[in-house]
Amino acid sequence: MLKIDIHTHILPKNTPNWKDKFGYGGFITLDHYQPCCARMVRDDGVAFRDVDENCWSPMKRIEECDFAGINVQVLSTVPVMFSYWAKPRDCAEIAGFLNDHIAETVSEFPLRFIGLGTVPMHDTALAVKELERCKKLGLAGVQIGTNVNQLNLGEPRFLDFFIACEQLGMAVFVHPWEMMGEADMQKYWLPWLVGMPAEVSRAICSLIFSGTLERLPNLRICFAHGGGSFPATLGRIDHGFNVRPDLCAADNPHSPRKYLNKMYFDSLVHEPAKLDYLIKLVGADQVALGTDYPFPLGEAEPGKMIESMPYDDEIKAMLFHGAALNWLNLDKADFQ
Repeated sequence: MLKIDIHTHILPKNTPNWKDKFGYGGFITLDHYQPCCARMVRDDGVAFRDVDENCWSPMKRIEECDFAGINVQVLSTVPVMFSYWAKPRDCAEIAGFLNDHIAETVSEFPLRFIGLGTVPMHDTALAVKELERCKKLGLAGVQIGTNVNQLNLGEPRFLDFFIACEQLGMAVFVHPWEMMGEADMQKYWLPWLVGMPAEVSRAICSLIFSGTLERLPNLRICFAHGGGSFPATLGRIDHGFNVRPDLCAADNPHSPRKYLNKMYFDSLVHEPAKLDYLIKLVGADQVALGTDYPFPLGEAEPGKMIESMPYDDEIKAMLFHGAALNWLNLDKADFQ
């Protein structure tokens, strides 16, 4: 059965010295301090995380995919590389560099990889320009953060970007980053355990309540980490909408439940009961295999949870590739 992993991250093996080029710091580089592994380091010397060669080597990724039975990976950059905090034109240059790398990787291995770009979301005109270039590069869509310098995605300034995504037929993958409250919960890895799920729910609720999803019925948008805490707290969100419409329905009169059939989610929820709940909530045709490869909070054995579920082959086929192809607007025959 064809298996497409929609949630994987990749980096170029080497990056320019952006600090020297732009005249200020904060950018991530790779320090290849020993063979087959590297340290992601901010140019102020602060380490971000260690990565292995599967983070940049297409051949290593293919080797590991073959072992796990994954046929195709959807490639996107590591969210820390979004660099929305940088000057917009500098961010656009970084995005172009990263997008060229992903496009080249996809071009070299078109049966094994699909590409998502990144754009400078804090400047809509530049973001749309790079989005158009991503389309010309052959990328299937873009990955964006759950917030843009702590502005919610439903803010009016971002609407033109989402309109362009819909008009160009570019898929959107929303991934958590710069987690809310991070400064207040540094211990115990809480930004990743608590902040990440909340960030995804924040993005979904903002796009619903602002009316963005209402205005763009053909926008193909997918949320990482199974929608974060949104599915589990939908009852509370919907109840809040009903009892305080003066607050929740100020910009969109429709219930949050109306949009359940307008969103895709990856399957990265870490427990079978949660996966089953998500599928019952939105349907298997809106849930796609996603593993967060190659990082530790991802699924260690890609696809194992779906394989373990008591679903028939038709539902498993939808989870393994059907929903992904629908979201990306691609044909199964292109990968066989």
